[in-house]
Amino acid sequence: MKTYSPKKQDIDRKWYIVDAKGQTLGHLATKIAVKLRGKDKPIFAPHIDCGDYVIVINAKEIAVTGNKMDDKMYYSHSGFPGGFKQKPLKKLMEERPEEIIKQAVQGMIPRNKLRKEIMSKLKIFVGPEHNHEAQQPQPLTD
Repeated sequence: MKTYSPKKQDIDRKWYIVDAKGQTLGHLATKIAVKLRGKDKPIFAPHIDCGDYVIVINAKEIAVTGNKMDDKMYYSHSGFPGGFKQKPLKKLMEERPEEIIKQAVQGMIPRNKLRKEIMSKLKIFVGPEHNHEAQQPQPLTD
């Protein structure tokens, strides 16, 4: 008996939509990461991107537990001396709420050559409108 390995043409990609309103950041990111990688499919293989597309709407209205709004920090570095920056979650939520979900999901994707390809299938929108109606996304259920 031979081991089955999926090919690019065997992968059937679907589009899913998630409303982030009132959902906890970590739980939401976990669900999205599983769909993006395709780990819920029977043909999953770690060396091939067999995941689906995920659209996230209402990114501005995610929920976090505890004191994370004030305590959780996001770090960046420009690459130049003295270019280290840190922002609390509350400030980043006002400026770029889509970046919070992106970083949470990206931390759950393996750090390999497929990461960029997998993350390109994640579409995040701050408000309830999105421009992917033509793909007829289905709501993502648990």
